[in-house]
Amino acid sequence: MAPKLREGDVVVAFSGKWVSWVHTVVAYSAFIGALVTGLSLHYKKIVQNEYYGYPQEWFPSVSATIGDRYPERSVFQFFIAMTSGPRFLLVFLWYILTARSNSNLPKVVAGVGVFRTLSCGGWTYVTSTDDHGWHDIFMISYLVATLPWTLGCLALSPHNTKAVKYRKIMAGSFFGTLVPLIYFFIQHKIHKVPGAYTIYAFFEWALILFDVGFDAVTALDFEGFELVVRDLNGSSRGKMKQVADDVLEKGYVHNKPVPELMISSACRKDKPIGNVFGSGILWTEALDAAADVYNGYVFWSMLTSLGLTVWYFPLWHMGISGYEVMVMCTVSPFLLVNASMRSLIIRNIRVVHFISLSGLLAFLVSTPEIRLFAVGLGVSMSCLAWTATWYAEGSQVTRLESRVLAWSIGLIASATAKFACWTNNPIWPIMHAENGGWNRLGLVLAVLATLRSTKPLNLPRGGVDLADRPQTSSSLASLGLAGLLFGMHSLLSDSSTMILWVWEGFPVRGPIAANGVLTIAAMSGGVLLGVFYQELVTSWTSLLLVGVGAFILTNYHGWFGYMGALLLATYLMGISKPLLSSAVLHGPMTFGIGFLVYNVMVLAHVWVVAYAFVPGGPLMREHTDWVMIATVLFLAAGVYALPKAAIGNKRRTSSLKNTFNRAASYYIYVLLLVQLTALAISYLRFPTNDYVPYHKDEKVITAGIWTIHFSLDNDMWSSERRVRDLVKEVEVDVIGLLESDLQRIIMGNRDTTQYLAEDLGMYVDYGPGPNKHTWGAALLSKFPIINSTHHLLPSPVGELAPAIHATLDAYGELVDVVVFHSGQDEDPEDRRLQSEYLARLMRKSPRPLILLSYLVTKPGEGNYHTYVGEKSGMRDIDPSDWDRWCEYILYKGIRRSGYARVSRSTITDTELQVGKFVVGQAEGSNEQISEGQVPEGLRFPSMFRGEGVRDHRYHVFDEGPRYFV
Repeated sequence: MAPKLREGDVVVAFSGKWVSWVHTVVAYSAFIGALVTGLSLHYKKIVQNEYYGYPQEWFPSVSATIGDRYPERSVFQFFIAMTSGPRFLLVFLWYILTARSNSNLPKVVAGVGVFRTLSCGGWTYVTSTDDHGWHDIFMISYLVATLPWTLGCLALSPHNTKAVKYRKIMAGSFFGTLVPLIYFFIQHKIHKVPGAYTIYAFFEWALILFDVGFDAVTALDFEGFELVVRDLNGSSRGKMKQVADDVLEKGYVHNKPVPELMISSACRKDKPIGNVFGSGILWTEALDAAADVYNGYVFWSMLTSLGLTVWYFPLWHMGISGYEVMVMCTVSPFLLVNASMRSLIIRNIRVVHFISLSGLLAFLVSTPEIRLFAVGLGVSMSCLAWTATWYAEGSQVTRLESRVLAWSIGLIASATAKFACWTNNPIWPIMHAENGGWNRLGLVLAVLATLRSTKPLNLPRGGVDLADRPQTSSSLASLGLAGLLFGMHSLLSDSSTMILWVWEGFPVRGPIAANGVLTIAAMSGGVLLGVFYQELVTSWTSLLLVGVGAFILTNYHGWFGYMGALLLATYLMGISKPLLSSAVLHGPMTFGIGFLVYNVMVLAHVWVVAYAFVPGGPLMREHTDWVMIATVLFLAAGVYALPKAAIGNKRRTSSLKNTFNRAASYYIYVLLLVQLTALAISYLRFPTNDYVPYHKDEKVITAGIWTIHFSLDNDMWSSERRVRDLVKEVEVDVIGLLESDLQRIIMGNRDTTQYLAEDLGMYVDYGPGPNKHTWGAALLSKFPIINSTHHLLPSPVGELAPAIHATLDAYGELVDVVVFHSGQDEDPEDRRLQSEYLARLMRKSPRPLILLSYLVTKPGEGNYHTYVGEKSGMRDIDPSDWDRWCEYILYKGIRRSGYARVSRSTITDTELQVGKFVVGQAEGSNEQISEGQVPEGLRFPSMFRGEGVRDHRYHVFDEGPRYFV
């Protein structure tokens, strides 16, 4: 007979590993059960996608399997519900295993684990059919939380060799699978390749296996745990007895000591990453780090806005305006050379920072000239304030490195903000509430961040003793600083800049704008390399690799060219801390000269494309390669000038190193938060490619041409949304945009077409990239772009003439569209050669063709007869319209049914011209008919008749739009 149990006896006990096993089995059952059910009952339905079905596609994706069909969805939800209990318990046990009194990282990871579990429940039980918005929010949250959960678990992994090995395999496989997953998704979604979605589906299922498998590894860690249910009141009949407290308090399991696996690797002081993340969180220090990074974001926001506000003036003067001198406002660090001035500035560093915020206040000024001066003052004071801060803290190694880290992460935050706002920075002075600006919020946060991070500095005369100055050349250190500033600004201030360098049209053979998250990830990786492996980024081997990367980026396209871009991004961010620290050691003059040389590089960067308008321009014509070579050589000079010893020629003590590691951890937390934000933005911005033309029943193509004047309106405001409104209201299906290449420092490294394409629902060919030295030509289309080729037409004297020759799938028929910008009126030989080139190109096309162009000729005169007539095979959309000079629409092999000219308001200096074409019908005659004789679907919108709207109206023709038989 069993003995009578006493109070507190054990009712049941089992090993912690069974929590992991139950979680694994039930989770896999959810997915496999739904898959088996779907294959058995609805095979052909679940392999069908928007383009293909069986037999081209023969295996279903995860989303199709667990979607809305019964009973697959019910099977999946049933097992997922069963998974929730073991899942929450698994997260709890992981926290118990890794919790340490001196570290808050386990709490953060546990919080992420709970959040991730709740997010999973969200997208499981709220399908896209129920509520597409919330389904996406839950899904994005789950995907974003996967990264910190995985990295956090890796950082906290106990010293269990077998568990760590499998955890790394699962994590590496998971993230490695993302690359082919994205590739085949692009092949399916953009290229519409038969069978690509099936291959994508296999990688998607692999992600599920690796994701669940990663958590299954905890079974190896939980073997040392025993879960016990104890009866404290003696009201139950138990069969076992254990003292659970011995497990957790005394470190014994089954009367045996708990092995070293219970010690978190994040707390092991012999690991650099462990040093950083092993300490607890002090929220005051975390707030300091956030304020520092935000100040870095404000610096880069103001610096990148300077070129924009300067560019407005030569743009409207069509040449040198005199306002270009404002680019030199960055040389304010020269003021620090004077000891008295330096002491005054450092003692009043908060005041200088506050004065610099005039650059954020500039949006309140409507007069362009005064706005420019406000921005110039802000940039000047910001460069002065940051340089003074670095110099004053030169002897405080940890604080200096933290400031540099904040400045670098500030650039990543700026690039991420532009990624979220389609290449516009929401606090730029060309933004306001009506066009997407967040200026007031940005200003308030800047004031708070400045108050928080600009504490009085202890060393009013500067923090580097003369005896500590390095023996290397300060001139070389200045060149290194110039190369760093120029490289970061010209290539990294927008995540899509280098993507457009390697863009080559359709079919897509490289990254698209939504892949900008990869650029941001490379930048973040570079920062981490600079923190943990500084000796690596300062080696000559790394410099050689960055030279290779620069060569690849400059000379190749597609994904291979983009690999060079990622190398550059990683290196530039990694080398920032050593080069800036070196500049501090060499003194304030180094910063003054560095910013001066940086300005020269900025001008050279513009001269390569603006050679027709600037003195000495022909010398730099189309020599982006020279600019890139100079950048790499300047970086090499900076590396050569790096001091051989640490700042102050003193070795860091252990306590100093730990202080830096603790401080660095907060900046890296901010960096990870920014990176996760970029990941979510990328998901939201990925193109849907399900676009529909405005009048598909009539098989109409409404095509337009517009010169958008670099997306700066007459009053120096960003004009994307106004352009969007008019294009949408005129119901344009295909539009050519000219003067659209904004990916240079002087234009803010922007790209209007990204916002227009995503908001209007259009495919986009960005045209020749910024390294092709044109002013830009872009094509947006509601119809799929089957193929596109970029052309640079003959321009022996003047500016290069870009053209895009694209083939569209319009209602099942192939139609060609050419977008073209001719050379200047001052270069007649250029324009003659270009007209002959384009005429040959158009004549060779066997398909219907529409030309959307800027020709610089009068109707019926000169080169007009090359573009229109037998040489080209093209017809003028309205031969009777004599009042034209720049914009023309020509066509062949397709019926033209209507033609309209819409006034520009204050958006640009050129009207919008629009033509309507009917696919599958013959060209027709030039006989005009009244609007009453035209079917409703072939008419232009009536809202632009008379006075129109927002100063947009049909003009030139008294009768409004013209229609043809």
